[in-house]
Amino acid sequence: MPIEGSKDKGGRNRIRLGMVGGGEGAFIGAVHRLAARMDDQYELVAGALSSTPAKAKRSAAALGIARDRAYADFQTMAEREAAREDGIEAVAIVTPNHLHAPIARAFLDAGIHVICDKPMTVTLKEALDLKKRARKNRRILAVTYNYTGYPMVRHARQMVQEGALGTLRVVQVEYPQDWLTEKLEATGQKQALWRSDPKQSGAGGSIGDVGTHAYDIATFVSGLQLDSLAADLTSFVPGRKLDDNANILLRFRGGARGMLWTSQVSPGNENNLKLRVYGTKGGLEWHQEHPNQLLWSPFGQPTQVISRATGAANASAARVTRVPPGHPEGYLEGFANIYTEVAAAIQAARIRRRPDPAILYPTVNDGARGVAFIEAAVKSSKRNAAWVKLAKV
Repeated sequence: MPIEGSKDKGGRNRIRLGMVGGGEGAFIGAVHRLAARMDDQYELVAGALSSTPAKAKRSAAALGIARDRAYADFQTMAEREAAREDGIEAVAIVTPNHLHAPIARAFLDAGIHVICDKPMTVTLKEALDLKKRARKNRRILAVTYNYTGYPMVRHARQMVQEGALGTLRVVQVEYPQDWLTEKLEATGQKQALWRSDPKQSGAGGSIGDVGTHAYDIATFVSGLQLDSLAADLTSFVPGRKLDDNANILLRFRGGARGMLWTSQVSPGNENNLKLRVYGTKGGLEWHQEHPNQLLWSPFGQPTQVISRATGAANASAARVTRVPPGHPEGYLEGFANIYTEVAAAIQAARIRRRPDPAILYPTVNDGARGVAFIEAAVKSSKRNAAWVKLAKV
């Protein structure tokens, strides 16, 4: 049983959360903290928020973290928190990609649940190692593929599962942005700098940063497993070491086909994630920038607009919806849904029970599949877009 601590509105002990990375000036750290607090399930009590000790201390103080729980490095944090009676139950990892694996290893081995930003690791070998450690230590490793937390994405998934689309034939997904159209990393901009560095980002540029999101949402909604791909990865900006655009053909097990386009050099696109799924009975279309509507086109009938929080939304959408119709829900709420689903799983683990089957979040298996996708795409592109089978995970 958990020790007594701060409680949520339902009288349950909040999950004691730590964070590695996400200090001063870090965008994604603030997003994770907002997501964790939105449904009152977590309390941030410890952190190793920067690799610079002075910055780590300042960042912790600004967030109200006690001085003795503001750590200079993640290894010390894992050891000391594991030894405390009131130590953290879960840690959020919001560092550059190359640090995900060693940090996750340290906390899993210390008996602490992990919530990791994507991609889970930079190599498949690391991903499979984390999968084994999570199973061995009986701890949750969740990956924040946050777009799977959107209500209408879950509505679409349920429609596919119920057979509304019939046999699936085509899946198309794209995730274009324009923020790296020029060589932003040359200015020293923090986010561009590490994402364009193979030593920190891994072998994938746009394919690892946003392409893995596109792949995950496509398989999440369709339920299909990718068999093989043919990828053309390009670095359009002179001197850029990693891809900033990718065009990929997809072959799914069972016969369905697909296409994935990811880009960070496409002017006019801010965060333009789109998904289209077509079957023998109809098609679905969802746009992340207009997340509260789903387009449903039954074959031979007019296209229908299904809105979140209305009577037309199914149970999967309703259970992760917060506000009435007409009030926008989007990025932060979708992110918070992942955190809240993980919280429910952790609460079940506290009392050694299986979580409610309705609880849904990206697991260590999804994280490993994402890394396998990146590795296959890079390998294919190096072979002049030859077809490459995905490794089994």
